[in-house]
Amino acid sequence: WHIQDPASQRLTWNKAPVNVLVIRKIRDESLVEPFKELCRFLVEEKQMMVYVERRVADDATLSKDEAFGSIRNQLCTFREGYDDISDCIDLIICLGGDGTLLYASSLFQGSVPPVMAFHLGSLGFLTPFKFESYRTEVAKVLEGNAAITLRSRLKVKVVKDIPSNLTQVLNEVVVDRGPSSYLSNVDLYLDGRLITSVQGDGVIVSTPTGSTAYAAAAGASMIHPNVPAIMVTPICPHSLSFRPIVVPAGVELMITLSPEARNNVWVSFDGRRRQEIQHGDCIKITTSCYPVPSICCHDLVYDWFESLAQCLHWNVRKRQARLADVSDSSDTES
Repeated sequence: WHIQDPASQRLTWNKAPVNVLVIRKIRDESLVEPFKELCRFLVEEKQMMVYVERRVADDATLSKDEAFGSIRNQLCTFREGYDDISDCIDLIICLGGDGTLLYASSLFQGSVPPVMAFHLGSLGFLTPFKFESYRTEVAKVLEGNAAITLRSRLKVKVVKDIPSNLTQVLNEVVVDRGPSSYLSNVDLYLDGRLITSVQGDGVIVSTPTGSTAYAAAAGASMIHPNVPAIMVTPICPHSLSFRPIVVPAGVELMITLSPEARNNVWVSFDGRRRQEIQHGDCIKITTSCYPVPSICCHDLVYDWFESLAQCLHWNVRKRQARLADVSDSSDTES
């Protein structure tokens, strides 16, 4: 038995990538030109097949651009929820903020292709690449010269009277009290055993990737995405001793309404598909076997700490001044 060196996680292609999915942040006019520039580069210079959402291809700005018309006609389009592209994509490129990576993850409920994310949004914790050097960076990735971080996801199933599908979650599952003025009251089970009841505004079950999102705002620790773990964080618990906990990846968590609960709760998955949970329903959560291979700009350690510093200003404080000389130090101590 040995601990795997994270540096050994490298991107390798069994065959040259051909089909690339480009995800662009919607309703952001500043991304139109980078999007056109990237598509032109991929189609004309790299001879790749580019897939985009139909609503992106039908954007009025693109339709009016006659110079881009020849490239636009070569784009393959799809509609979320209607067209399954999960088996034909070799690489995903995201243009925008962290939301584009979360959206890309939601499109692939099974195996996920490698994801290369360019920082063109507001936060950019999960998007390490700068678009100014996209030609060099994309070329390196297509050659297979890149480190990757395997970002674990959660496999979630909501059990109700009617059958429900499994959902893959990259950041977190949030259970909250919704519009009710009462505290939420839910029971938390681990591998079938009741471990505690959560009385408060709700509870967050997050991946290490999600530990720097809502969970961090609720007081949780930040976990490197390579650590195999699941974090459970209460939201405003009515208790002075309820601290966030970390449990091993692979355990099954189950959340149900407590028998004494005065109101229903609501659940959402990476901020989407919000639904109501009633008495008799349960939410089952465990680690998915389909992680998101996120391509690193430098390496998986440097990128994470760079994001902590640049996006969250982690441990920023004014530097303490050094003492003038040794005699000053001894005078102070005496």
